[in-house]
Formats: sequence, structure tokens, C-alpha cells
Amino acid sequence: MSTWEGQDGYLPFAPLGAGGWIRAVLRGLPLALLVFGCLMLLLLVRLVEAPLFGLRRPWTPYITRFVCRNAFRILGIGYSIEGQPMTHRGAVVANHSSWLDIFTLNARKNVYFVSKAEVASWPGIGWLARATGTVFINRDRREAAAQKKVFEDRLLAGHKLLFFPEGTSTDGRRVLPFKSTLFAAFFDQRLHDEMHIQPVTVRYVAPEGEDARFYGWWGDMDFGPHLLQTLGARRQGRVEVVYHPELIVADFGSRKALAEAAERAVRGALVS
Repeated sequence: MSTWEGQDGYLPFAPLGAGGWIRAVLRGLPLALLVFGCLMLLLLVRLVEAPLFGLRRPWTPYITRFVCRNAFRILGIGYSIEGQPMTHRGAVVANHSSWLDIFTLNARKNVYFVSKAEVASWPGIGWLARATGTVFINRDRREAAAQKKVFEDRLLAGHKLLFFPEGTSTDGRRVLPFKSTLFAAFFDQRLHDEMHIQPVTVRYVAPEGEDARFYGWWGDMDFGPHLLQTLGARRQGRVEVVYHPELIVADFGSRKALAEAAERAVRGALVS
């Protein structure tokens, strides 16, 4: 899968200094205990949940939400929302700027991410993604039919799938054109008449005095240095999540028209 590089280059990672390292440890250790401690709890609960409910997950998503809400408290990053998460059956689409999106979008609503297949093999992040019910896909036209079937099965099970139609992350200052491929599943006859799509805009506001792209993680940027920069920041910024009015799939004649409408909503709130 291609990645977005931009024209301004990457942000240089400044040396943390003694204070930065202390802050990184004081934030990083509690965050690791929260994430991996609750991961163990989630896996134990899933041992009971899976045989009883199959694809449905009535309990474990609340553990994920607990982790994500408290991650922002530990990091010291402000978190606010506008609008209301939808209650209808369907999916959520959002712009993609950072690994922080995982915490941001899980903190307020039970959702299941759709991610590129290679994420499943990443140490740490891959384990978390699999445990929390992430749907892994290959962006290969030859597998489109099989992936559409996976989407349909999960949606019929009541899951709210969340995916990033841009197909890659950016520096957080722009929205790339939405790819319409993954919208095709919503036009299946079993789903078409009751599916809703909610566009969501995620806005990261950098700490005072820092580059506007501070929280952005894109292209070939290394995860480790970016994580340390975030943990060691003297001041933190905030993230704002905008839940837009739902789009009713039956109101659109094609997946491209639906993707374009979702893109307009997401882009408009990022620019404003």
C-alpha cells in the first residue's frame, strides 16, 4: 500500500533531554500497565464471550473504551467531542493522522477498526488490534469479493466498522481523496436499506509553540521516536472529534457518491 509523504518533509525529533526522559517514563510506564494489563483482562473475558456470542462482543469493547479514555488522562492530552455518535447499524469513516487515532476513536464509541493486513504482524500494536476485533484486509482487487463478504458478516453481526478511506495517514493538516472501494459492502441487498455511515473528523491541536504537525505520524516515520516525543512533551495539546450527521446509504446511487459525501463532511470540519 502506498504512503503519503507530503512536500514539507518530516518533523525532526528533538533530543528529549533529562526532563523529557523523566516525563516519558512517568507517562509511559502507567500507559503500558494500562494497555497490557487490560489486554490480559480482555483476553480472559473473551474466553467466555467468544463461545457464548461468537462474532458479537457485548462485553470486551467496554474494556477497550476504558483503556482509551484513560490513555489521554495519562498522556495529558485534552480530549473533546462535537456532535453525537450514531446509534443505527452501519460504519464510521474518518481522516487518518496518527497512531493516536486508535485511542481517539475508541474512547467514545464501540467500534471495530479496519486495518491493512501487515498491521497484524507488528509487535505490540498487532496483538492489540487482533484482540480488539480489528478486521484485517489486503488492498488487492483480487481479494475484494472475499473482503466484502467479511465486511457484510461483521455488519450483520451488529459491529460498527471504522475505516480510513484515505488509505494512509497524513500530517493531520489535510484530507486526501477518499477511496470508494470499501464502501461497496454497504450496497449489498441485505444491508443497503438499513445502513448508515457516520463521517468523523479528527483534529489534533499541537502543544503551544510546537509545529502544527506535532501529533501527525505518516509515511516512513519511525514509531519509537514519535512515541517518545509524545510521551516526553513538556506541554501537551488536545484532540477534537467531530461526529457529523449520518449518511443513509439508501439515499445514494453509488459507492462513489457516498464516498464523496463523506469526504466533504470530514474535510469541511478539518479546514474550519
